[in-house]
Amino acid sequence: MDADDLDPQKKKPELKNLEILSIEALHDYIGELEAEILRVRDAIKGKEAARASADSVFKS
Repeated sequence: MDADDLDPQKKKPELKNLEILSIEALHDYIGELEAEILRVRDAIKGKEAARASADSVFKS
């Protein structure tokens, strides 16, 4: 079991109403989402590195 499995499940955030956003606001929103994707990918890389490090210790 992974430690992340112990975290309480959170509700998914409500989706933004895209109909009311201007084209500029939609472009800004895409930028925000892309930045968040990069942040999540970095977090995944860090966790994978920590897991690989721990695995190497326990496999020795």
